Amino acid sequence: MLIARTFSELRDANKKLAGSLGLVPTMGALHEGHLALIKAARAGSGKVAASIFVNPLQFAPNEDFARYPRDEPGDLAKLASAGCDLVWLPDVATMYPEDAATTISVGGPADLWEGAARPGHFAGVATVVAKLFGQVRPQAAYFGEKDWQQVQVIRRMATDLLLSVQIVPVPTVREKDGLALSSRNRFLTPAERQAAPALYAALAQAALAIAGGTPAAEALAQAETLLAKAGMLTDYLVLVDTQSLAPLQSAIAPARIIAAARLGSVRLLDNVRV
Repeated sequence: MLIARTFSELRDANKKLAGSLGLVPTMGALHEGHLALIKAARAGSGKVAASIFVNPLQFAPNEDFARYPRDEPGDLAKLASAGCDLVWLPDVATMYPEDAATTISVGGPADLWEGAARPGHFAGVATVVAKLFGQVRPQAAYFGEKDWQQVQVIRRMATDLLLSVQIVPVPTVREKDGLALSSRNRFLTPAERQAAPALYAALAQAALAIAGGTPAAEALAQAETLLAKAGMLTDYLVLVDTQSLAPLQSAIAPARIIAAARLGSVRLLDNVRV
């Protein structure tokens, strides 16, 4: 496995990797969900590059940038075992030089929900992902469906900027009890960890109800009640169009339920298809 920390090392590594290259952008603290992306990239693209960069641009001043888990030795060991060919490990100065003057402003699927709850978040995501595309030059990039809105924002950005990168969504990897894997799950207390699967259970129940003809507002209200009983405070829990993220009153178009809920100090995101 090749490791690059500078642009010269990245260029040398790219020369050694002939053929199609798939990129898995990460912020480290890797788990089985990330490794599923590596597996998908291997199957779809042949050669696989992963990036590890905790992106300060997507964290607000009151968010957990400093607290975000970091485990470079463990991450590298997992990537090597998964068959990753290249790991790109830029530092902040490499990614954001002092004289850098350009960021990406995103709208459309970035406007609501996570975009409204975390102003500036998706601009930071779009900027770093565009930079990674320019640095690594992959033919395809692989993203987990757990962050459904993020996938649609990146897909919209790549389309609008005519970036020749195929955006490939990969299904969410879950624990046996349904909890979506996330690097932040490690911050759940034992009691919170026991309660956390209620998020997926509530969303899945709402999706079945809507598909069966229950009005969306009623099904979502029932889900909110279940989450409240589990000790969660919802930032949003909504039925949306799968690509535009516009709110829907019924599943007359391809639809998804997306949600963000707070459980103690941890903010959980999840979504299900309707």
